[in-house]
Amino acid sequence: MEESNIVPFDHSEGAKRLPKSPMKSTLVDQAAKIVIDPQVLVNIVSQRVRQLNSGRAPLIDALPSMGAADIALTEIIEGKIVVTPAEEV
Repeated sequence: MEESNIVPFDHSEGAKRLPKSPMKSTLVDQAAKIVIDPQVLVNIVSQRVRQLNSGRAPLIDALPSMGAADIALTEIIEGKIVVTPAEEV
């Protein structure tokens, strides 16, 4: 492999940005039944996680053990976040 193709990766910095707890796959599976397109689901969850991390209050009764992604997925599952086409907004 050529040296120009090697990208250094520092594991120590990546560990700082990891969520406190990983998303629960059961929540992802349940939310995927509501938001069929995986790309749309990822965008919704990531936008909501940003909102939660910037101080917005959860729309559900969140447990202390829940990470921001779990909260966002649960909000989708419980119908607190509804996806509509842009034309309808």
